[in-house]
Amino acid sequence: MHTLIRPTPWDTIPLGMPTWELLSYSEAALHLCMQTPGHHTIKVAPLENKKLLHDYGFYYCDTLIEPYSDARKLRPVAHPDASVSKVCDAEQVLAMGHGVFAHGRFQRDFNLPKAAAEQRYDTWLKQLLDEGNVYGLYYQGELGGFIGHNKDSLVLHAVGDNCRGKGLAKYWWSAVCVELLREYEEVHSSISAGNLAVLNLYAGLGFSFRAAQDIYQRIVP
Repeated sequence: MHTLIRPTPWDTIPLGMPTWELLSYSEAALHLCMQTPGHHTIKVAPLENKKLLHDYGFYYCDTLIEPYSDARKLRPVAHPDASVSKVCDAEQVLAMGHGVFAHGRFQRDFNLPKAAAEQRYDTWLKQLLDEGNVYGLYYQGELGGFIGHNKDSLVLHAVGDNCRGKGLAKYWWSAVCVELLREYEEVHSSISAGNLAVLNLYAGLGFSFRAAQDIYQRIVP
């Protein structure tokens, strides 16, 4: 089974059902999926023929793009009142992150209850905090957002209402990328193609883009 689909246990508890990722876009994998109750996700290239997915009841949720950069390409910027630190109040971060990931594929899955989708991201953010993998974003000494990472990948991030629209994100993202590039050769992320604000942010910092993937999902009762 592991060559065709794999369990994603980190999603099972918040979504309240077994969760799976298809590892192969093939009729064999889709047939196995139909015999395996739970929530299923598959990622396919944008130009792939999607007829088989539609035949098996999968529905489109999102298109993901991977921004990436290294120290040579990154265009770092600085701001005298903006800073980042891994010393941050977890409760503040969790409150700031609750319900803000509107571009997430689980938030966009119309077959999932909104509360379950929000719980999934809350759980993930708490795990990152417990692991010490969240940068607090500060403006004039006050917490204005956060960026969570998994090694060299930026995975969850948000800017609070008090700091939106002030042009601060480019300074914060720049500072976090500089920190990560002290340890890793490259920094990258995965963003929704519909999240134009973040896409433009990465482009402005010198990131390139690759590995577009269409996300399809299905719930098997």
